[in-house]
Amino acid sequence: MFANIKTVTFQGIDASIVDTQVQISKGLCCFNIVGLPDKVVAESKERIRSAFSAIGLSFPDGRITVNLAPADLQKEGSHFDLPITLGIMCCMGIISEDDIANFVAIGELSLDGSISKVAGALPTAILASSLHMGLICPFQSGGEAAWASDIEIIAPKSLIALLNHFKGTQILDHPKPVLESDSSQDDTNSSFSSKCFSDVKGQFMAKRALEIAAHGGHHVLMIGQPGSGKSMLASRLITILPDLTPQESLELTMIYSIAGEIKNGLITKRPFRDPHYNASLVSIVGGGMKAKPGELSLAHRGVLFLDELPEFQRQTIESLRQPLETGYVIVARANSHIKYPAKPQIIAAMNPCKCGYFGDPMRECGRTNKCQKEYLSKLSGPLIERIDIQIDVPKVEFKDLVSSEVQPTSREIKEKIISSRKFQKQRMTKNGFPDNLLNYELPNQLLKDSSNITNTAEKFLNDYANKKNISARSYFKIIKIARSVADLAHSDSISDIHLKEAIGYKLM
Repeated sequence: MFANIKTVTFQGIDASIVDTQVQISKGLCCFNIVGLPDKVVAESKERIRSAFSAIGLSFPDGRITVNLAPADLQKEGSHFDLPITLGIMCCMGIISEDDIANFVAIGELSLDGSISKVAGALPTAILASSLHMGLICPFQSGGEAAWASDIEIIAPKSLIALLNHFKGTQILDHPKPVLESDSSQDDTNSSFSSKCFSDVKGQFMAKRALEIAAHGGHHVLMIGQPGSGKSMLASRLITILPDLTPQESLELTMIYSIAGEIKNGLITKRPFRDPHYNASLVSIVGGGMKAKPGELSLAHRGVLFLDELPEFQRQTIESLRQPLETGYVIVARANSHIKYPAKPQIIAAMNPCKCGYFGDPMRECGRTNKCQKEYLSKLSGPLIERIDIQIDVPKVEFKDLVSSEVQPTSREIKEKIISSRKFQKQRMTKNGFPDNLLNYELPNQLLKDSSNITNTAEKFLNDYANKKNISARSYFKIIKIARSVADLAHSDSISDIHLKEAIGYKLM
């Protein structure tokens, strides 16, 4: 007796097909799972035995062998319970192999025979769709999986419900696509939806810098004394970013699905992640026993706020170099490399020195220069150079703090960003350039070809570059920032005014 059921294993956010080959033969009663299963997969034997007993089925006598092919690929996760169970049932004649031949199955079994939610339902559904197959998944994962269009999805709550569906005595409805509820997404975004840019008093240059960053997707480093409003500013950047596109929502949901952090369905709001500076390298970059995505990937297409940047471990800070340039992270395993998307907007904040009051004549400590030098030495030049915008956030003046002047709201600024991004797309399309990249993502050659710098502005930039002896990376980052400044002004060309403002955002 032999059966073959399709399931998956995950490599990053990509799902790969695994054949669950089940054979029941004569011999001593034993249950073996081979094909590089991890401990969770190996423990499925006990869950399956208990589930059989709970629904009133006798577990088969004889030698049960389960091979997860390809055998040289590591198999991790509890979602192998259901396909192994279906394979055993096929061998016993309880269900027909024809019934499940065109399905991919995932699901974890409980001891009472119910089918529990598992991570990775959306990537699995997308893979099944590409193979023109259906999906059998837990009921709780159905709303997430249903976003993969044009596939048949069976989402039972228990083994009994699934068996009755195959027998025709109970018809399971096709699950409907579900959006993450506002409350659950507020949890993901640390509940910043109720905050507004109009709450910020003063700090006009910092707010202007974040406006430019929101348009072009630029990374920002804010340097200022404790209490100057750096965290407050960073928490409000998420409120002025345009909404996720459908493609971005799917991509982000796949990451959260693999991480096991999906609560209901499709994620439609940009994430805001703010890990503590004691966070480990693995928690930021990703990895661990199951190579889960880290904060860099969980903040994909959103904001990753790193407060007290120099207090993070040196190794953790330096690990930001690759994603800042490439937009992805690679987690190295013993026998494979796993790639996760990582395109967050990194907003970092730090004090000017260890005590925090460098430059303040009223509170400056007695070892100012040494204090600042030791503090800044924790950040390498190559890392700082990769951060587009670097701004000083001074102490808020008392007159600004008590001012009743009406400030622009997040909604007003967001509408301005949406308008400037629309202008950018039209400008790129009109000139025959790709229109799907933000300014910070533009390759250097495409940047020069599409930026339309005036002769006066180009001469000014070249003179500045020669005088300051800046690197090629800094040269192009200035152009990218200037292009964002020009887009906000709906200007087709970059003038020297735009370049001068861009240069003002490079402190280091």
